Amino acid sequence: MSATVHPITSSRLGRTARLTGRSLAYCAALVPVALLALVTAPVGGAGAAAARWRRLRTGLLGAPPVPAPDRRPGPFSVLGHGLLSLLLGLVALLPLGVQLLMVLRGVLYGIVDRGPYDHSWGGPTRAGAWVAHFLVGLPMAAAALLALIGIAAVHQRLTRRLDGERAPGWLIPVTLLIAVAGALLFVAWLHQI
Repeated sequence: MSATVHPITSSRLGRTARLTGRSLAYCAALVPVALLALVTAPVGGAGAAAARWRRLRTGLLGAPPVPAPDRRPGPFSVLGHGLLSLLLGLVALLPLGVQLLMVLRGVLYGIVDRGPYDHSWGGPTRAGAWVAHFLVGLPMAAAALLALIGIAAVHQRLTRRLDGERAPGWLIPVTLLIAVAGALLFVAWLHQI
């Protein structure tokens, strides 16, 4: 007896997997693209910086291209966008780090940590410790992926502002709230190591 996957479920899973992968790559690119924008915008590169944000949004997230705006964003708009993007990019490093830890301390635990496993979760055997670390990492990795999808969605809304779209009133406060929450999480993490 073979199990069949419903076509709607299969296509939804495929879209979700693509969205997750694209959001991960998008968030990984935020810091370098923001730094480049912050350096080039004051010296006449505001148009090129805005074009890079558009390419990032359409190329990585698969967002539909936006018609060329009537007016090009000025250097102050691009600098402000670059600063907000840098904040979101720095916050995105936290869930990106969780994904890296899931690979190193979850998937590859038995290879990375040679033991002894007497005081490890799931110990005293290597197999038990490996399975325990993998299972503990799964919900954290899932939460980190959801965070990356959210950060990418917020940043995509921010980038639309460069094209002249009116931003909802909640966008800037939510962006700043994400940055503050990320900073608090990072400080809390530093205190526990």
